[in-house]
Formats: sequence, structure tokens, C-alpha cells
Amino acid sequence: MSRTEQISIEELSGILRQGGVVGAGGAGFPTYAKLDKRADTIIMNCAECEPLLKLHRQLLEHHAEEIVKTFHMLAQAVEAKEAVIGIKKAYKGAIAALQECVGEYPEIRLGLLDEVYPAGDEVVLIYEVTGKVVPPGGLPIGSGVAVFNVETVYNIYRAMMLEEPVQDKLVSIVGEVEHPVTVRLPLGCSIEEAVRQAGEITVGNPVYFIGGPMMGFEGSGNLPVTKTTNAVLVLPEEHLLVQRKRRKSSIDLKRAAAACCQCSMCTDLCPRHLLGHPIEPHKFMRAATCKDIQDTDIFLHTMFCSSCGLCENFSCMQGLSPRSLIADYKAGLRAHGIKPPKIEETVPAAEEREFRRAPMKRLMARLDLTKYDRPAPLSEGTAECRKVKLLLSQHIGAPAVPTVNVGDTVEKSQMVARPAEGLSVAIHASVSGKVTEVNNKYIVIQA
Repeated sequence: MSRTEQISIEELSGILRQGGVVGAGGAGFPTYAKLDKRADTIIMNCAECEPLLKLHRQLLEHHAEEIVKTFHMLAQAVEAKEAVIGIKKAYKGAIAALQECVGEYPEIRLGLLDEVYPAGDEVVLIYEVTGKVVPPGGLPIGSGVAVFNVETVYNIYRAMMLEEPVQDKLVSIVGEVEHPVTVRLPLGCSIEEAVRQAGEITVGNPVYFIGGPMMGFEGSGNLPVTKTTNAVLVLPEEHLLVQRKRRKSSIDLKRAAAACCQCSMCTDLCPRHLLGHPIEPHKFMRAATCKDIQDTDIFLHTMFCSSCGLCENFSCMQGLSPRSLIADYKAGLRAHGIKPPKIEETVPAAEEREFRRAPMKRLMARLDLTKYDRPAPLSEGTAECRKVKLLLSQHIGAPAVPTVNVGDTVEKSQMVARPAEGLSVAIHASVSGKVTEVNNKYIVIQA
């Protein structure tokens, strides 16, 4: 299928909703819901925010022409005046591939980024390439911006041009493995099966960090790959990151009460604080450990934290855990139905921001990850898998509704769950085979 004419938002939305296209990383926001004519600027995110992740730059290097053409069509559909590809200067191969084709599209330009963390955070990225500050608690579209990552744009290309729904996911397998690799995996295959694609595990007590070292989580080998699984980092059990992730909040609070000296380094280097957002981790640490609730804003403003983890993995000289404790408080506030406060007055980005960014190399050294920074070449073929477990909720919004029953035979790419009412997308079979289990949470297919 070829498409040269301009496509309408309505037609494109239908294709993406039925094709199951969501943000390929992060929370998995349905992409069709991001199509909005209020966006005068669209941004493609190739900042590759987390240390050791490589899949977006690799995909762009291999498929620059298809991705750039699709990005152009996205800009046309929402009638954006400008389309910016945010990419780090260090990604020379991807930049060279882009420079061969962006000249055909006058509205597209490259927004070159420094090698710092977290350059891929939406709010940070928007400021870096447009100079716009998204207000605290606001959405990018409120500032006239929509952001899509590279793999999401490639999935839009596949849905539009090849009529292929989202049925697989690129995942970087790195760390304590024999052959680090970026591989395309059927949705629903297990993390354990994913790690096998990188050869032997090189430690006897492996721990799987899913999603990246800074914002990822420790997961078991039987968890399924989803539309948002970007990486699996294999680490030894005694690694610093594993030990930090396993600490208890009660112990973290006691350590903070004993050791936090209010140096304010966590606040001074906080990416959101430096963009004028009223998040001050050092004040939160003092208030939380002293049970001081005189200023409730200190607690309410934790809801503006992006959970990037810079405060506890880079900034704090005492090795304390502001991000983890803030996450606990945020969860408690949400559980009680408390929403982020509305901030009427916005503060401009701090002048000192340019000098307070965290270099990626220094961050990796601090986290003892430098030794894992090895090539993880992209393997284009889809790995085989005998059994898949397709979660019905791989996206923000309502879970998809099963359209198959136990005993049904399905073909790869077939829709097995339709979009629910409201914000939702479809789920498709990632292998051909027989449906062996169906419930309100997942569908199991035996190849």
C-alpha cells in the first residue's frame, strides 16, 4: 500500500486505534489521542533517555526514510507549522541517515541535544528544542506541542503503509549477557525468553531490570513483553541499583532523618525544578522525616515530580532516596483522590540550568554501568516464541475487550481484543496458534 495524499486526522485516528498503536515506551498513551490541531509543533523523541538504551537511534539509522516521511505526514495531518527531531549530537550514524532525507521536507529540522540525563523527558525535551516551558501539571498540547518517540512513528508507518498492527516490540537486552542485542520480540513473550536472545547470562544470580536503570523496575522472568517494554538490563543481585530498588521505605525514612543535611543538591539538580516547577526534594525530605505538615504545598508539589531518579542516583552525596519516598507520597495522595494543584503563575527556567545538567558518562560511572556500555546491534528479524501472554491493558485507558474464546485458532496480526469504549486500542495476535486462556486481564496463545 502506498499513500502520497494528505490523510485526515479522523482517518489516521481510526487506523491507529484499530492498529493498536501507543507510545512505544513510558506509559503507553494511545497515539490516536495525541492527534490534535492545537499542535503547531510536533517533536520526534530520539534522545534515548535511559543509560544503555540504543533501540531508537538504531531504528532511525536503519529506517530514516520511512520514519521521516511518516513524521511529515503526521505534521500534515495536524497542520503543524514545524516538526522537530530531537536527537543527541553523539548519535552520528542516525544523524547522517537523517540528513540524507530531511531536506525534502521544509517543515522538518533537527534539534541537536547534549549527552545529558534526562534529555528525553517530554518537558525537558520540549524546552531544549523549542524554548517552551510546559506549566507544572500541564500537558504538552496545552503549549501547542505533541511528542512521539521514534518507534511509535515507525509503528505509525507500518499501520498506514503496510497495514500491519502492533504485534511486536524492539527491546535492548544488555548488561550481564554474552551478546548484547536489540531484538524484535513478539508481544507477550516472556522476559526470560527475551534474555535468551542475548546468549548466556554471565552471572549466577541475575536480576532483570525492565525499562532501564533509572526509571525501570525489577521484574521476574515470566513477565510478558508489552508495547512499552524498551529494555531488559541483566544485573548481578549485589549491584548498587538492585540494592537501592529493594530498600524499604521505612528504612529510607530513618536514614533520611539521620543523614539528610539539607544541602539542597537534590533540588539544585532537579530537571523539573530548573524549569520553574515548584518541586523541591530537599524540603520534602525535611518535612517528611520530621512529620512537619505546616506547609502542605511541599507534599502536594511532589505530584510534579517526573520520577527521573536523578536526585537519588546522582545528586545525593549521602545515598538517600528522595525519588522513592516522593513516589510513595504521590501514590498515597492519588489513592485518596487528591489531584495536582493548579499553578496559576509560572516561573521561567533558571539561568543556572545550563550548568546543572547531568552528563550521561558521569551518571553511568556513578551507577557502575560503564562496563555494560557495549554495542547491542539491531536484529531486524522477529524472534520465535512458542507461547505468548497478551495483556489487555498495555496502554493508558480502558483495557481492550477480548473477541476470541478458548480453543479458537488465530493467525498472527489478527485482532484478538477490540478497543473498549473511551480511551483504548486493539490488541493483536503476535503468533499464529490456539487460544488456551482468556480472562479480563490477558489472552494466552500457544503457537
